[in-house]
Amino acid sequence: MVPNYRGIFMTDGPAVRMTLNYIIDSSKARFGDLAAIGMAQEEPITYEEFHDRICALATRMYQEGVRKGDHIAILAENSHNWGTAYLATVRIGAVGVPILPDLPEADVHHILNEMNVKVLFTTQRQMDKIYDYRGEPIATVVSLDDYQSAEGLLQATLYSDFLSEALADYREKLALDEAPEFPEVGEEDLASILYTSGTSGFSKAVMLSHKNLTSNAYAASGLLEVKPGSVFLSILPMSHTYEFTTGFVLPLLMGARIAYAGKTPTPAILQNLCAYEKPFAIFAVPLVLEKIYKKRVLPKIEKSRLLKTICKYKAGRKFIYRKIGKKLLDFFGGNLVLMGVGGASLNPDVEQFLIESDFPYLVGYGLTESAPLIAGGPAGDKTIALGSAGKPIPGVEVRIDSPDPDTGVGEICACGPNIMNGYYNDPDATSETISSDGWLFTGDLGLIDELGNLHIKGRSKNVIVLANGENVYPEVIEHRLNAYHWVVESLVVDNNGKLAAWIYPDYESIDEATEGQSRLQRKQYIETLMEKMRKEVNSSLPKASKLAEIYERREPFIKTATHKIKRYLYDGGSNIA
Repeated sequence: MVPNYRGIFMTDGPAVRMTLNYIIDSSKARFGDLAAIGMAQEEPITYEEFHDRICALATRMYQEGVRKGDHIAILAENSHNWGTAYLATVRIGAVGVPILPDLPEADVHHILNEMNVKVLFTTQRQMDKIYDYRGEPIATVVSLDDYQSAEGLLQATLYSDFLSEALADYREKLALDEAPEFPEVGEEDLASILYTSGTSGFSKAVMLSHKNLTSNAYAASGLLEVKPGSVFLSILPMSHTYEFTTGFVLPLLMGARIAYAGKTPTPAILQNLCAYEKPFAIFAVPLVLEKIYKKRVLPKIEKSRLLKTICKYKAGRKFIYRKIGKKLLDFFGGNLVLMGVGGASLNPDVEQFLIESDFPYLVGYGLTESAPLIAGGPAGDKTIALGSAGKPIPGVEVRIDSPDPDTGVGEICACGPNIMNGYYNDPDATSETISSDGWLFTGDLGLIDELGNLHIKGRSKNVIVLANGENVYPEVIEHRLNAYHWVVESLVVDNNGKLAAWIYPDYESIDEATEGQSRLQRKQYIETLMEKMRKEVNSSLPKASKLAEIYERREPFIKTATHKIKRYLYDGGSNIA
């Protein structure tokens, strides 16, 4: 039974309560004996067991003085323990503060201090960021992976002890018919405060309510049929709303099973996990598919004169792509029905391949501030245009503010139950981002076509305005540069009034092509490749968008959690040699 949006999500019975607690309670009632969550290639726990652990941990934290509205931080890699800790937090009306595991120590200290955290759940890989923390004392630190510092720098409670003691106490209370009473939690109560890791250089603390998160999960559940028992393989950080809503709340809502990959898997590890788990769905950033396309698809075609000739013609290309697409499905376990793609824009060449290979994917668009989905899918809609983010999801309205009369491009605005409460302790930034009538100004530029598809053109802050007044969207040029198989990533900047690009090459590809050559020959080879690419790309660009120079960059760009380059670090081309 998939709920429909009519001002509130409704079922055939009573109105659905828009809280995470309601979702977990109802899923326990409906799917109690089904597997719910666990690490990939390990025995999962059932919905019944998961619910017991959540309630037991919540009881334990409440007994230790955690109250409704208190802040509980989770600084850890993905695991079922992460999910248990978070849902135990919101069970008692406390607010979860998920912290991205890749954040540097200074940022972690700032968040912990500003949030005045009462309890911190963490892991061995993250503990060295806490040793020198000198902010407000944290009453309880729990090691989710049972790591205890041998140096004694941090006294952490082992999660297994914390959980086993909590479960024993909780079950004793149930046996005595003394089920714990938790504070009433409403749909407008805060569930999460998340710090963005945007490209603009200023991280804000986004306040998301239970209704923000659950409404987005309910809406996403209508984009594709998910049967109980379906496997969701999780490879993105749960501390990002994209994975949290679509890869955590959504499968729990539908009775699916979540399998966590652990640390970010390499292609070989991912293939091994998929062969074992045979996932129904994976949510990924475009980089995952782009790497596979450039490493496994393009080289096979470019190294074969026959395949290159066949692929010049649409019918021949589709024939070849579909054969490759079947092998790609086998790579992902042979059971994949959905590859959700979001967090950054998908390269058009890669998307064209996905379409022609019949690969099951959906592109989504959203922000942390919208919990996160604004548009995406629905699956099977033949009117979704190549390069678009699909249609606005159920319950979310989208409009274009101040569209250009010639192009239709303007700022994307969204309104719906998923729009954040605001930025923590920052009313000025909140009022600049959300209008008095509830519209979120995303800062992204786009247009809506005649079929209702949302097309993203780039960030308003990223637009390069040239001396002649022309607006250039750097992302469009970068997509063309990134389509070359020997390019890992690129960045287009304004360099003293001229457009220039940085290229971070795939040095494995370069090494293979220049094997046995001298360092000077290798350097000349790269320079020749870049100049050839500049001329080829320029031939397909309008005059205002042509590149004057391309430079080699010898190390990766600094990126956000969803692999978007932090452009503010490279503004103005000031670091170009």
